[in-house]
Amino acid sequence: MNIEEIKRCIPHRDPFLWLDEVTEISDRHIVAKKFLSADLPVFQGHYPGFPVFPGVLQCEACFQASAVLISRIVETAEGEVPVVTRLSNTQFRRMIRPDETIELHVELTERLGKAFYLKGKVMVDGKVTARLEFVCTATAVGAETSVG
Repeated sequence: MNIEEIKRCIPHRDPFLWLDEVTEISDRHIVAKKFLSADLPVFQGHYPGFPVFPGVLQCEACFQASAVLISRIVETAEGEVPVVTRLSNTQFRRMIRPDETIELHVELTERLGKAFYLKGKVMVDGKVTARLEFVCTATAVGAETSVG
């Protein structure tokens, strides 16, 4: 799946689209990639002199991959998008530097109505950089949501 196909599945756009391609997708699993060019604005400020890709953006990349997966599993109602409602058991194991390619692996572990329970893993060169568990819920765009 190329970038244009990804854009048809999720509302994210540059500069906050963290997927370049989907290399594998099934009913329960997705693998996606993103090349992190040294000229990305995030590297200018995190951290100057020793740029590192933020852990929170590693999570966001997994969230976006999960949204593509969910879009393939179910048709959300007009104006609904998957929104993360829970994040747990997050571990960061290795820093990601400019000009590396992240590979995102997301697996759907359970579905309860509009709630999707997922596990994510971020990798660079076959080594895990982050692991996380999270829940997404289909939510109407513009709806106010209370997450607690």
